[in-house]
Amino acid sequence: MESNVARDLARPKNSWLNTATLAWASWDWGQAAINAVMTTFVFTVYLTSELFGSTDHASVVLGQALTVAGVAIVLLVPVTGMRSDAAGRRKLWLTVNSLVVVALTAACVFVAPDPKYLWLGASLIAAASVFSEFASVNYNAVLTQISTPATIGKVSGFGWGMGYVGGILALALVLFGFVDPLFEWPGANTEDSWNLRWVAIFSALWFLVFALPVFFRIPESPATQSARIPLASSYKVLFGRIAQLWREDRNAVFFLGSSAIFRDGLAAIFTFGGVIAAGTFGFALNEVIIFAIAGNVVAALGALAGGWLDDVIGPKRVILGSLVGLLVAGLGVFFSPEASGFWLFGLLLCLFVGPAQSASRSLLARMAPAGREGEMFGLYATTGRVVSFLAPALFTTSIALATPLVEPGAAQRYGILGILLVLLIGLLLLLPIKTPSTRLED
Repeated sequence: MESNVARDLARPKNSWLNTATLAWASWDWGQAAINAVMTTFVFTVYLTSELFGSTDHASVVLGQALTVAGVAIVLLVPVTGMRSDAAGRRKLWLTVNSLVVVALTAACVFVAPDPKYLWLGASLIAAASVFSEFASVNYNAVLTQISTPATIGKVSGFGWGMGYVGGILALALVLFGFVDPLFEWPGANTEDSWNLRWVAIFSALWFLVFALPVFFRIPESPATQSARIPLASSYKVLFGRIAQLWREDRNAVFFLGSSAIFRDGLAAIFTFGGVIAAGTFGFALNEVIIFAIAGNVVAALGALAGGWLDDVIGPKRVILGSLVGLLVAGLGVFFSPEASGFWLFGLLLCLFVGPAQSASRSLLARMAPAGREGEMFGLYATTGRVVSFLAPALFTTSIALATPLVEPGAAQRYGILGILLVLLIGLLLLLPIKTPSTRLED
C-alpha cells in the first residue's frame, strides 16, 4: 500500500525509541504550553478576571468565542484531515498550522488589562484552539508513520508522556518566573499585567522551539490520490467516505462514538479539577498550579506505563482498566472530607487519564484504513467536539440538583458525580467494540 512508503521511511529499524519518535514527541512537549498555560491554568484565568470588568461577563465572552471555535472545528477538521491525506501534505499542514498557533499565541501579549481588549483576547484564544486542532489531526496521523504493530502503543504513550512533562516544566517556569517569581526581573513586572502578558510570548516560543524537530525529521506522507479534491467537493467526498466506513467497518464508527463520550469525561477532569480543588477543598491559586504540576508528573508516568501495556495486552483492555480506575478514584474524591483526600485520589485520577488518552489514540490508529489516517483523526476530533457539552452539562446539572438538598457551598462536590456518569457511559459503550486485527505492517 502507498502509505507504507512513508511509514518505512520513518520507522525505527532496531528500536521504537529513535530520532523520529523523539522528534514527533517533541511537538507534544511544546504544544503542552498552549494547553496548560494559555487555555487552562494561566491566561484564560487572567482574561476572565476583574481586570476585564465583570468576571461573569468575561466568562460569557470567552465561552462564546470558544463556542464559535468549536463549531468551526466540527465543520472543518474532518475535511482538512482528508485533504491533507489525499494531497500528501500531512507534514506541510502540521507545520503551517503550528506556526499559525505560535503567531496567535504571541499576539496575546497585546491583550492589556482593560475591558476593551476582552474580545481581542477571547478571539485570539479561540482562533488558536481551532488551528491547534487542525495541527493535532495531522500530528496524530503521523503516528502510523513512525511505529509498527509491536510498538504503536509505546510510541503513543511516549508522546502523551512527553506532553505531560512539557506541561509540567512550562507551568513551573510560568509559576516561578512570572506569576510568583523567585527573583525580580523585567518579565515579572506586574504593572499593566505585563508578567501575565509575557507568558504569551513564553508559550509561543516554547511551542516553536520544541515543534521544530518534527518539521525537519518526519518525512512527508505520500499522496493517496493523483488529483486534488476541490474544496467545493470536499464535503460530498467526506460524507461518501463516512457512508463507506459505516458499510465496511461499523466497529470503527461505534468506537468514534464511545471514545467521544469517555474522552469528554477525561477532558472534564482537567477542566473542572482546578475548580473543585479551589471551590470544594479550599486550594489557593498557587496550590492549584502546584497540584497541576504534580498531576502532570503522575499522568506522564501513567501514559508511559499504559503505552507499554497497550502493546502487551491491547489498547481496549488498557482503556477499560483506566476507566474503571477513574471511576474508583473519582468516588474517592467525592467522599473525601479534606484536602489530603483530594491530593491522594486526585493524583490517582491523573494516573489513569494518560493511559486512557494514549490507548484511545493507538486504537484508532490501528483501525484507520491505510492512507486515511488524517481523515479518521479528523472525525475523531469532530465526534469529540460534538459531545463536548455532555460532561459540563452533567457537572452543572448535578450541582443544581444538589443545591437545595445540601448546606450552602457544599453542592459543587456533587458535580464530580456528573463527570463520573459520563465516564461510565463511555465505558459501557466501549464494551462491545472489537479490537481490530493489526493493519500496520512490521
